[in-house]
Amino acid sequence: MPSLIVDGYPIAYAEAGAGEPLLLVHGTLGDQRSFAPQMEAFGAHYHVMALSMRHCWPGQWEEGGDFTIARHVADVAGFIRSLGGPVRLLGHSRGGHIAFRVAERHPELIRALILAEPGGELDETLGGAPASGEQAGVFAAAAALIAAGEAEAGLTLFAAHTGGPGAWERRPEERRVISRDNARTLLGQKDERRAPYSRAAAEAVRAPSLLLGGDSSQPQFATILDALEGVLADTRRVTIPHATHNLNLDNPEAFNRAVLDFLAAH
Repeated sequence: MPSLIVDGYPIAYAEAGAGEPLLLVHGTLGDQRSFAPQMEAFGAHYHVMALSMRHCWPGQWEEGGDFTIARHVADVAGFIRSLGGPVRLLGHSRGGHIAFRVAERHPELIRALILAEPGGELDETLGGAPASGEQAGVFAAAAALIAAGEAEAGLTLFAAHTGGPGAWERRPEERRVISRDNARTLLGQKDERRAPYSRAAAEAVRAPSLLLGGDSSQPQFATILDALEGVLADTRRVTIPHATHNLNLDNPEAFNRAVLDFLAAH
């Protein structure tokens, strides 16, 4: 499995294809395997690399260290610099938040940006209410269950937050394996210090952007997409049919087509 050292840590990745780089950043409880249905399709056009973020499989949270948004943003930026940048960058869920922050803070590294239901909250400048603490509470409760040895209960609770009641039970076993392999990362993520999206941050993103959402996803993700669509300078939005929050897995054909059509124009 290839890896690239960033600030002393080996960032493992899966890769396919050749040509200009396209980086994929997974969400919570995911890793490079989360993008398995994208690798062949994207690899036909780009050198696609699906990253496993610091301490995610094949790494382990027990290795210790920093699991903050800032650390993962620095890792992605460092990975891109090692490639010679700029790149096309795609992030899903928490990975979408990371990708957004890379584009905000390091605009020179991003040629095009794809945000697939980026996770987080909005501040008042984007119409959000003061942070309710609901998301942090779910993270903390799920992490406590996992720390107590009740991983299935913790994963069930977290899945319901992003996918609605019964989401864990409906998830195919191969997806549940990936979540189990990364369950202990929630012990770090509960203290990740994720800032809400702001108007100023969105205005700092200069790259052409694609916003992707599932037509059957939880409403909080559409709220974030609505707000970003209204502020990002150069953006397109596509709704993936027959898809929940795991839209790249629920309907990979439509997801892949939307991404490749957008990238062909940028």
